[in-house]
Amino acid sequence: MTIDPFSHAVLENPLPLHAELRDAGPAVYLPRYDVYAVARYEQVHAALTDWQRFQSAAGVGLTNFRTGKPWRPPSLLLEADPPRHDAPRRVLSKVLGPRALRRLRTQWTVDAEELVDQVLARGPRFDAAADLAHVFPLRVFPDAVGLPAEGRENLLPYGDHAFNAFGADNDLVARGAPRVAELSDWVGSRCRREVLAPEGFGADIWAAADRGDITPEQAPLIVRSLLTAGVDTTVHALSALLHAFATHPDQWQRLRDNPALARVAFDEAVRWESPVQTFFRTTTADVRIGDVLVPAGRKILMFLAAANRDPRRWADPAAFDITRDPSGHVGFGMGLHQCVGQHVARLEAEALLSALVSRVRKIEPAGVPERHLNNTLRAWKSLPVSVSG
Repeated sequence: MTIDPFSHAVLENPLPLHAELRDAGPAVYLPRYDVYAVARYEQVHAALTDWQRFQSAAGVGLTNFRTGKPWRPPSLLLEADPPRHDAPRRVLSKVLGPRALRRLRTQWTVDAEELVDQVLARGPRFDAAADLAHVFPLRVFPDAVGLPAEGRENLLPYGDHAFNAFGADNDLVARGAPRVAELSDWVGSRCRREVLAPEGFGADIWAAADRGDITPEQAPLIVRSLLTAGVDTTVHALSALLHAFATHPDQWQRLRDNPALARVAFDEAVRWESPVQTFFRTTTADVRIGDVLVPAGRKILMFLAAANRDPRRWADPAAFDITRDPSGHVGFGMGLHQCVGQHVARLEAEALLSALVSRVRKIEPAGVPERHLNNTLRAWKSLPVSVSG
């Protein structure tokens, strides 16, 4: 199959390619990048959970760390396997655990209500992406990490480049290249102990280094992982959620009738839209996938979004339905490397939805939405909507 999965046309509308890949078989060779693609749920799930044969340590992007140099030090969470992955994962799982989220729930609820009130005060028409989804995570998550207020606008362009760099070395990567050094230096400087607030996720990570749970050298890399993976993904997941409700008024009414469905609705939006579209693994041995033999040391391109709409796994997969059980979706990954911050994202979504559903009776599109293209992320730049109370 000669198609380029990182072309603008595919990134703008990947669904036809996803269907073609699923129909082509359990694994498909893509000669343009010399990689093997898996798009069915069964094979994507298997590659995500079998870290021994499908490793992350060689990079979760197109670049193979065995033969190519990464543009920044590899992530201890995303781009490492046991045993190197274990201690950082244990520490971050505890830092982002239930106790921390209980502490944040009240404040994030207040923050969401204040933001929604500010947006609604400007009138019934606004941009759900630019005014809500892009703003709320940058308002609450850096506070939780303990990041200083100055310079937070750098987080989104840094994350945008990081996720672009997982894909092909194309014009989207070139778009962010001029600021790579500047943004990397800024993010690195914000991971130091003395810069972070004395209370927060960042301080908790450094405290783990003091206890010997991780090394002092690992601590800033773990903080960096939070700042890289904890903002853009949530921003675009919230955009997907708001787009889903604006285009499915019956589902918005269901949520108004039963606000307790907020978390399920968020997971259904992640399944339906898959803000993280793709990730790579690298084979550690010859692996047979269906009738295709993938040699050792080769890149596997996992189409998470295609798996999340695989009719072999989901009934009516193209429908956004908040009464379905979306558990098992691979939008947050699966297995050992499953997103450690997914519960944080769910709490942000719950807070924002709760504020909206109590104030907005109807939400609908009010213009043509505009995509923001990224090699890895399915993102919205603009989502004009109109609401009524």
